[in-house]
Amino acid sequence: MTGMYVHVPFCEKKCSYCDFYSLESTQHIDRFVETVCAELNLRAAGPHSKGTITSIFFGGGTPSLLSPKQLGAILDTITLHWDIASDAEITMECNPGTVTLNNLKGYASWGVNRLSFGVQSFIAEELAFLQRIHSADEAVEAMDLARAAGFSNVNMDLMFALPPQTMESLATSLQRMIALQPDHISAYSLIYEHGTPLYAQLKKGLVQPLPDDTDAEMYASVIDTLTGAGYGQYEVSNFALAGKRCQHNLTYWHAQPYWAVGPSAHGYLDNTRYWNIRSLTAWTQHVQRGELPLANFETLAEKERLSERIFLALRADGLDVESIRREFHVDIREALQPDLAWWIGATMMHDSGTHLALTSEGYRVCDDITVKAIAAIEKWSVRSHRIGNSH
Repeated sequence: MTGMYVHVPFCEKKCSYCDFYSLESTQHIDRFVETVCAELNLRAAGPHSKGTITSIFFGGGTPSLLSPKQLGAILDTITLHWDIASDAEITMECNPGTVTLNNLKGYASWGVNRLSFGVQSFIAEELAFLQRIHSADEAVEAMDLARAAGFSNVNMDLMFALPPQTMESLATSLQRMIALQPDHISAYSLIYEHGTPLYAQLKKGLVQPLPDDTDAEMYASVIDTLTGAGYGQYEVSNFALAGKRCQHNLTYWHAQPYWAVGPSAHGYLDNTRYWNIRSLTAWTQHVQRGELPLANFETLAEKERLSERIFLALRADGLDVESIRREFHVDIREALQPDLAWWIGATMMHDSGTHLALTSEGYRVCDDITVKAIAAIEKWSVRSHRIGNSH
C-alpha cells in the first residue's frame, strides 16, 4: 500500500475547533493548483521508490472548493509520474454547503470514487457552536446529490462531547445520519487544539468542556448505536459497512508509505517522516525556485518504528503478530503477558491467530492499553536485547 495526500488549504469559513492549516480565501487557488503540480514534479524526480499508489486523499481545508478542472490537473500530474492501482481509492473531503450536482459529477469523471462530508451534527445549535457553514438540511441534500452523481462510497463525520450537546441530541444526530445510509462514519470527540479560536475561548472561561465521564458515555453510545446499525468498528473513531473501510486511513494505521504535497502536508517515505512549510506564500516561493518546501524531517529508529506500529495498530484493526515478529524480532504474545491474558479474559482484546485486535470494549480504553503494551514490549526487548536504537 502506498498513499498520496494532497492538502488543499482553502475554506469559505474556518471552523473554531480546526487546527489544520487553511485560509479563509480562494483568491490564490489557481496559483495553488499550478504550484502543487510543480511540487509533484519535484518529488517524482527524487530518490524515493514510487511504488503503486493505492489511495489518493484530497484533504484540507475544503477540497470541494476546487473545480473539477482544477482537481483534474492535479490528478493528471500524479498519473504522469506514478502508477495508480486500477482499484485505487480516491477520496475528496467536502463541506456539505459547497457541493453541487455538476461539480460532483465532474469529480467523478476525473476518477474520484469516495466522498467524505464534514457533517459533524444535525442540531442547529451545535453546528453554530462549531461555526459550520452548512445546515442539517444541506447535509441531507449533500448525500442526495452524492448518490445522484453515482457515488457508492460516502463517509460522514460526526462529532461528540460538544458543550451544547446532550445524550438526546447526540442520539438524534446518530439516527439522522444512519437514516442517510452513508457507507462509512467517522465519529470524533471534540478536542480543544492549542492555537485554535475554541482553545482561546476555553482559556478565557467562555467554554466549559463536558465532564470526562459524559464524554465516555457518549463514546459508548456512539459505538453501541453504530455497531447495532451494522457499521463495523475497525479503528477507535471509524465505522464502516462491509467492504467500505477507508483504504487511505489504513495506509496510515498500517505504517505504510505515503506521499504528501501542499502547504503543511505530512508524508512518510523510507522510514522518514517529513512535513512541508505551513505557509502558502513560503511554500509557493520554495517550489517556484525548484526547491522542496520542507519544514523538517525525521528518520525513525527501529525502536521508534516499533512503538509507532504498536500505537497505530492497536488503535486500528490490530497487531499483525507474524509481521512484527519478522520485522522487529518481537514475540508479541510473550511480550504482552500477563496483561494479554487479562485483556482477552475481560473481552477487551481478541486473538484471531494472526492478529491481536481490540474489541469495542477495548477501544473504550485504548489509550490505557496502548501505554501498557508499549511499555511491556520495550521491557521485553531490553531483556531480550532485540531492539536497537540505530537508524
